[in-house]
Amino acid sequence: MMKKEILERYERADSGEIIIDVSTQKVEDLYSKFDKKSHFLKKDLNQDLVEYIIDCAMEIGEEKFIICFNFESQIEDTSALKLQNSVNRFFLYLQEHERTKMKDMLKKSVTLLFIGAFIATISVFMHQSELMNRSIGYAVMAEGLTVAAWVSLWEALATFLIKWVPYKKKISLYKRIANAKIRFNFNAK
Repeated sequence: MMKKEILERYERADSGEIIIDVSTQKVEDLYSKFDKKSHFLKKDLNQDLVEYIIDCAMEIGEEKFIICFNFESQIEDTSALKLQNSVNRFFLYLQEHERTKMKDMLKKSVTLLFIGAFIATISVFMHQSELMNRSIGYAVMAEGLTVAAWVSLWEALATFLIKWVPYKKKISLYKRIANAKIRFNFNAK
């Protein structure tokens, strides 16, 4: 029921896609103002715009959508094309950034898995040694290695089973946004 109420907040195109409306006076407003010397089309998208598009896309879920930019006056065709390319490239960049973070996390997980397995092997051999019953320091060290092995193995397992899922969801979301249709309206008030 809640999902239907959320979707009713959005207008739909004649083709049935949900419309994510973005209204502004001029194209320059859609870009970051941090770099004052670069031409606006070479800048990153405005962070508020990026967050708004991401929030809308997350809110509508798997529904197909169009991003509609509404301007108060006509913009040049080249600016419209460059804006379309900027949106596409920026979200492809975010997608690749998340993919890199996920790969780094998985590499760390594999490393932890091997370290944990190595420490566990040493721990098993230490537990089988006759020194286990003769030296309290040796026994404490063997138990400490067992705990360290379990911690390392647990972290690796948690990553394999759980931690990669948010990255995968973000990658999918950014891909949907990068591939979204973009439309332009003029004289929107």
